[in-house]
Amino acid sequence: MPHKKIVMVQDKKIALVAHDNKKRDLLEWAMFNRDLLAHHEVFATGTTGETLGQQLGLKITKLQSGPLGGDQQIGSKIVSNEIDFLIFFWDPLEPQPHDPDVKALLRMAVVWNIPIACNRASADFMISSPLMEGEYNRLVPDYEEYRTRKIDWGAQPS
Repeated sequence: MPHKKIVMVQDKKIALVAHDNKKRDLLEWAMFNRDLLAHHEVFATGTTGETLGQQLGLKITKLQSGPLGGDQQIGSKIVSNEIDFLIFFWDPLEPQPHDPDVKALLRMAVVWNIPIACNRASADFMISSPLMEGEYNRLVPDYEEYRTRKIDWGAQPS
């Protein structure tokens, strides 16, 4: 499949999401990296966004809570090239009632080839990467052939 380049500008668009048992971890990480985050546009779901905005003193674009559609909103923004990075501290030990939404969000990040950090160590490596300092050409599969493929709908209804 051919690829196309999508340019990530110097000021990245970063989504921050955390399950309830990981919110404190995300807040501590964000406070430690506040100065780095201040140079970027930050999005967050529900109470995570509210708390981050208050504690960091940064402008945070707040979306719905994850179970109320926030995960899907972020997924939509990934598809629309409105999110460059996903930092999602999810809880692997706690069942989530909106688990299909979580999987769909992670799937969109992979389909559209955006960096994903699911724990503090990967988030630290990602935010401190030299690639954060300038433009980056993200390669994304060119889905045009997939979109325009012929579909055999089988026998026509009578």
